[in-house]
Amino acid sequence: MFNVNANGAKIPAIGFGTFRMPGPDVLRMVPAALKLGYRHVDTAQIYGNEAEVGKAIANSGVARGDIFLTTKVWVDSYPHDDFIKSVDESLQKLKTDYVDLLLLHWPRSDVPLAERVGALNEVRDAGKTRNIGVSNFNTALMAESIALSKAPIVTNQVEYHPYLDQTAVLNAARSSGMSITAYYAMADGKVFGDPVIKAIARTHGKSEAQVVLRWLIQQDGVVALSKTVSEERARSNFQIYDFELSAEEMQALHALANLGGRIVNPGNLAPKWD
Repeated sequence: MFNVNANGAKIPAIGFGTFRMPGPDVLRMVPAALKLGYRHVDTAQIYGNEAEVGKAIANSGVARGDIFLTTKVWVDSYPHDDFIKSVDESLQKLKTDYVDLLLLHWPRSDVPLAERVGALNEVRDAGKTRNIGVSNFNTALMAESIALSKAPIVTNQVEYHPYLDQTAVLNAARSSGMSITAYYAMADGKVFGDPVIKAIARTHGKSEAQVVLRWLIQQDGVVALSKTVSEERARSNFQIYDFELSAEEMQALHALANLGGRIVNPGNLAPKWD
């Protein structure tokens, strides 16, 4: 396993995601993932499972200091006082004094970006988060966030899989020392059975999921989130460090991108995408 270095943050390249994961599954899967070697856990206020994530980590037998823990502030909590209160509530649920990374979950809001970024910096200065970042931001908003922030912005968590070209966002992140954290890596299941991905998987004796995750982390500055409620699949998804994709295979996967590839696009939350 290796880390992605981003503006001073060391982020484990594979994270265990908990989006749409009910509490009982979180309590079962997070300790299982940590036992398998995952050291990066991703949640959010809106997921409604921070308390279970906190309980699972506390009971996992893995020291809190060895785990990179991410959560995200939901848009309803963007006004300053609500923001601070929501972070305190998140920490209480997560049974920790700090998170390793705190993100703004979506960009669309009536609250000025300067106020939101200011609150991120405030909780960082208070030691409630080690690092700050954004999620679902386009390149213009990334640049604005960087300009407004005293502390470095370390990641932009975005949808990223072989069917979605994120070159513009990747280039913007790299030019400012940021990472990209990829969610929806399996494109809501579309990668399974894809003939191109299947052929590459066959070449390496790996699964389609392993090939896609390897493709992501083999790119400079990219962190990949892997979410599953199957312990066997969690094990498989973590076994991606014993093979490497060729330049031709990497390009073949990039070439799958198409204009209709985006899956997550809520009109009331999303920016104008690059």
